[in-house]
Amino acid sequence: MQDPIQILEKTKSTLILVEGIKDKQALESLGFTRVITLKNRPLFEVVESIEEKEIILLTDLDKEGKKLFSILRKGLERRGVKTNNNLRRILARLGVKTIESLKEKDFENANK
Repeated sequence: MQDPIQILEKTKSTLILVEGIKDKQALESLGFTRVITLKNRPLFEVVESIEEKEIILLTDLDKEGKKLFSILRKGLERRGVKTNNNLRRILARLGVKTIESLKEKDFENANK
């Protein structure tokens, strides 16, 4: 498995789209600075507002989050935006279900 700390460091400068403010706060506490939320906007509006060539789409890893991920990813890909899923895969392997529950110790423990 890839080292979560290395993945974390490599992706800190990439734009990350999360569901809500608590998710954003959790990622900012880990040093991410380019985090945006859905802000209760229509999904098509969120997709159309992305101007990056690649983003990290980090919805929760529960049933609803996976459904939202699929809808957003398809919309982004239609607009030519690549979604980087490395961090999402690692979180799934670690058993993380919600982004807001992330803490630095989660990544430190994964290396042991």
